Amino acid sequence: MHARTTNVKIVTIALFIATFMSAVEGTIVSTAMPTIVGDLHGVSLMNWVFSIFLLTNAIATPIYGKLADQLGRKRVFIFGLTVFILGSLFSGLSGRMETLILWRALQGIGAGVIMPVSYTIVADMYSFEKRADVVGLLGSAWGIASIVAPLLGGFIVDQLSWHWIFFVNVPIGLLTIGLIAWFLVEPHSNRSSHIDYGGVCLIAVVLLAIMYLFQLLGERPFHFGLIGLCVVVAMLGMWFFIRQERRAVDPIIPLSMFKNRTFVTQNLIAALISGFIFAYEVYLPDWTQGLLGLPATMAGFAITPSSIMWIIGSFWTGKLLGKLRPQLITYLSLFFIGCGSLASILAPRTTPFWAFFVISGVMGIGFGLCITNASVTVQNEVAKDQIGVASSFNTLSRTLGQTLMISVFGIVMNTTMLQGVKQHPQTNLKLMNELINPQTAQALPAQLLPQLKEILYGALHNVFLVAGLLVIATLVVNWFDKKSAS
Repeated sequence: MHARTTNVKIVTIALFIATFMSAVEGTIVSTAMPTIVGDLHGVSLMNWVFSIFLLTNAIATPIYGKLADQLGRKRVFIFGLTVFILGSLFSGLSGRMETLILWRALQGIGAGVIMPVSYTIVADMYSFEKRADVVGLLGSAWGIASIVAPLLGGFIVDQLSWHWIFFVNVPIGLLTIGLIAWFLVEPHSNRSSHIDYGGVCLIAVVLLAIMYLFQLLGERPFHFGLIGLCVVVAMLGMWFFIRQERRAVDPIIPLSMFKNRTFVTQNLIAALISGFIFAYEVYLPDWTQGLLGLPATMAGFAITPSSIMWIIGSFWTGKLLGKLRPQLITYLSLFFIGCGSLASILAPRTTPFWAFFVISGVMGIGFGLCITNASVTVQNEVAKDQIGVASSFNTLSRTLGQTLMISVFGIVMNTTMLQGVKQHPQTNLKLMNELINPQTAQALPAQLLPQLKEILYGALHNVFLVAGLLVIATLVVNWFDKKSAS
């Protein structure tokens, strides 16, 4: 009787389903939020429904990465998915905003397993050259989700109720667990079962302080006392964490990885470009809705070419990885991202919709090249027994990059709009919000539209300008990888 082996195709499909489910979750909740707030009456707590998910997700990510190396990918992945399903079920059953926030925290803890351990399983199943194609396929789930989720969210809320945006995860999650449990076969090995509890607690404190700091930076007015406290806690926590990891028998994040220049630069690049992607995916729809007056569904389609070209960029990365150094692939990706970024910065207010299709497609190739190259390279730069940790740290870098830039872009957008409103006494921020929503924009006074559009254009232009600085910063970081070239 033959021993069972992993069914690579079915496991890859299961990983795609899990990634897509996680990707849809963020956007679909945004779509349903007005209905949830209306039902649960918790507008003052609304932001925490998103923030707590991001927070617990980020804290759980490095822990799952280490556990996947210690206890095996399959066991850890199934555990995380089970937690995610329970979090989804209880979120759907919530009758108060506080309860929903609590269960969203649990959901975030579960979701933290999906990206790092999926990429780790891919590294186990595929050769170095083939890995880029599959990582690109998983990455494309995020792009597809950004288009599908608003439509799906609207349909579920209208036809069923907001509770079902959470309940729908239960059968999908159970299907994924079934596929992984049956078709992923892991060899038994004598992995270390020593868990670095001190490291787990300290990294949780550091990430909690950093993520809460990012949250505070996006709020008005500034809470300087809390911001200062978060900075102190993060710095002290990091100092204690480094001390703990130096003496731990089996550290949760081995510090030896950071002696590798390519590992460090590629993670920094992933953080910077993830922040850039956020600016483009969130603020481009504001342009197409507010300045061009297109409906939300059309605005979503403006970024569709980027999702398609992302997959092509990833496949191209697979072809290049065996031939070029990671540093050169990053330079190539930055050429495409830089062209798209420059076009966004120079775009006049009257730029037609089709032009954004072109910009979106060009940048999509760059995103596919850059993010896939970073994901695969960091795995290749560490020992096999550290692939889980390396994958989770790369995921964490991307999360932190996006979360920081959410705050920075928000500050840039709001400050510019505030200055613009002061220069035009007839306008105010309430009118600006109405301009961005095509449904309310139609009721605005015609004589104010040119001024409002000029203010919005200035704000979006400044956001794209700051995003352009991220591309320059990435170029500088990539240049530092020169000494590791073989």
